[in-house]
Amino acid sequence: MSRIRHIRGSRLTAAGTAATTAALLAAALAPAPAAGAADRPSRATAIANAAAALVHQAGRLGLTSAQGTSVRDVVVDADGSQHVRYDRTYRQLPVLGGDFVVHLAPGGSYRSTDRATKRAVTVPTTTPTVKGPEAADLAAAALRAANAGELLKRVTARPQLVVDALHGAPRLAWRTDAVGQDSLGNPVARTVLTDALTGRQIDAWDSIETATGDGKSLYSGTVSLETTQSGSTYQLKDPTRGNTYTGDAANKTDLCFLGICLSRAPATLFTDSDNHWGSGTVSDRSSAAVDAQYGTDETWDYYKNVHGRNGIAGDGKGSYNRVHYGTNYNNAFWDDSCFCMTYGDGDGSTFGPLVALDVAGHEMSHGVTSKTAALTYSGESGGLNEATSDIFGTLVEWYANNSSDLGDYLIGEKIVRSGFGKAALRFMDKPSKDGNSADCWSSSVGNLDVHYSSGVANHFAYLLAEGSGAKTVNGVSYNSPTCKGPTVTGIGRDKLGKIWYRALTVYMTSSTNYAGARTATLNAAKDLYGAGSTEYNAVAAAWSAVNVG
Repeated sequence: MSRIRHIRGSRLTAAGTAATTAALLAAALAPAPAAGAADRPSRATAIANAAAALVHQAGRLGLTSAQGTSVRDVVVDADGSQHVRYDRTYRQLPVLGGDFVVHLAPGGSYRSTDRATKRAVTVPTTTPTVKGPEAADLAAAALRAANAGELLKRVTARPQLVVDALHGAPRLAWRTDAVGQDSLGNPVARTVLTDALTGRQIDAWDSIETATGDGKSLYSGTVSLETTQSGSTYQLKDPTRGNTYTGDAANKTDLCFLGICLSRAPATLFTDSDNHWGSGTVSDRSSAAVDAQYGTDETWDYYKNVHGRNGIAGDGKGSYNRVHYGTNYNNAFWDDSCFCMTYGDGDGSTFGPLVALDVAGHEMSHGVTSKTAALTYSGESGGLNEATSDIFGTLVEWYANNSSDLGDYLIGEKIVRSGFGKAALRFMDKPSKDGNSADCWSSSVGNLDVHYSSGVANHFAYLLAEGSGAKTVNGVSYNSPTCKGPTVTGIGRDKLGKIWYRALTVYMTSSTNYAGARTATLNAAKDLYGAGSTEYNAVAAAWSAVNVG
């Protein structure tokens, strides 16, 4: 069974201001004065304040002269509180699980820190016993084993030496991205983490995290589109949303070697002579493009208007869509390396074109996660990564308020066909209805595929928004149980979205598990509504109802 998934880019250290702790200790940076309501600290001020805090908190954070830091993301609250997220290196090697968030008061003074690992980040040696080519061979073998029954083509693997602090005591490791193509030419990929001293596999996960002027779409009816006029033609490019555009991949696929795509399926920009796009049928290639562009627009607007985020990376820059990718391709994915969304046409029996609104919201939300908490796509953190995209994809669908695709708590209901045998890919009110997902947390949840372990957080999100028991919303019947404890009273979708977004962007780290997600969302609820508030208590009750805490 195909699932919506997502490709993660290979860069683990975000672009930012890099500095070793030795340099930080030599800096003489003073906290900025407290901000008034109309004088919130700038991003640069927040970074400077955080750098000053690192000088004084180096011991607490375990920072040493062998380590470097780089800023990944900055959040400044309305009251001037600042939250600066860092990645870390050890002797210039990326540290998986070395990320941390520094929390500062409005005046710039240090408050607290959230860390992905509390262990000392150090390893006895940075010289591997297992060489890179051997690690590449092991990863390629792992990719083939994970796709048993498929004769893979063009399998390549690109190893990167890292320090793994995600899986217990820090150790030297190879992080290898193995990629290939299946018999139809569609991409397959797996990230393999190998102990660089013993050759033992530490972890492995799919690195395709799968899971849209006036246009007639396939799924959302006739929609308005912002386009760009160029001479006598119009381009499907939106100048109001960072020049986000949609192109035709012409049913071609990417050619990748050693983890680097040497050529990409073309994204030939869609153009039109009268600024009326598509016919609402699959025979018109522009129809799928309308869905993709519309999905991008609504997702951009949701994050900007609801959460104040200007673009997926928060930098005002747009991404792009590729539609008609591959042959009978039953997937859609986000790719960090191109900062783009890619949509297959489906095989017609399992899925139709995968350009539905909640799919677009799902995929673009993977990009938001990669630029913020960067939840590792494995174990419980991988389930939270997938759930984050399901939650926000669902909230985008509700935000759009489109009469042709009403908001619901079903994932991908528009793209499934009768051959799939289900009404949707996933069900948030009772995730186990898909036959595989977990309704409740248990110690074995982290061993599930991330698309199934995500069920715990999806169930929590539904309960927090709507509450437990039977109800009908927008014509869809739901009956959400609790795993333990009494019934749960919901607080609404808007508050769910605000709490989850703040938890993701301020408190979660790459190693956050379900227990950590409970803490992160309670902290977010306390920030937004106050400790002991109805919202705070509802978060606690919803987590308890899915057996977390």
